[in-house]
Amino acid sequence: MSIQKTELKRLKEKVTSLETNCQLAQIQQKKEAQKSLRMDERIMFLEKYLTLQKPLGQTKEMLWANIIDSVNDIWPSIEVIFEQIELVKVATEAIQKVKEELGNQPEEANQLIHFLNSKNKYELDELGVEDITETIIKIKKVLSKRNLMLNLEKKCHDLQVGIDRFMAKLQILISKGLPDPRVINEKLMTK
Repeated sequence: MSIQKTELKRLKEKVTSLETNCQLAQIQQKKEAQKSLRMDERIMFLEKYLTLQKPLGQTKEMLWANIIDSVNDIWPSIEVIFEQIELVKVATEAIQKVKEELGNQPEEANQLIHFLNSKNKYELDELGVEDITETIIKIKKVLSKRNLMLNLEKKCHDLQVGIDRFMAKLQILISKGLPDPRVINEKLMTK
């Protein structure tokens, strides 16, 4: 029996030793898991840092802030563009009205000039044209009105081309994150 007690005691010590070793292994395993988790977090941070997400994000914010400041500095010029848009609309409506008003009078005026130039005074008298000066003044008015309309139409076209180029460039910036310059800091920009 004393051998059995000794054997039992030795087995108990061995079980206790194994339990202690198991607990130590579990503690060590938890420490290793925490260490691995910290390493994973560090690796993720370094990956972000190495892919320049954070520095590029900060740089992008800084650049947009500078661009917005520049937009504020040139706001009067931008306002001129938007005023030009409205003026082109008004001018286009006026051009359309003049075109409707003139109808085919410019072509008739040109034909009348050719007709008058091809006849002499006696032929005009025979046709019953009494006051050639008044007829020429009416023709000049029609042709002057047409020329003014054509000049205005060309100017509007030139302005619209510039406006379209500006708006295309502005749209590219807006699509890349620039706030609409008309609305910055959630306020409509005004003078």
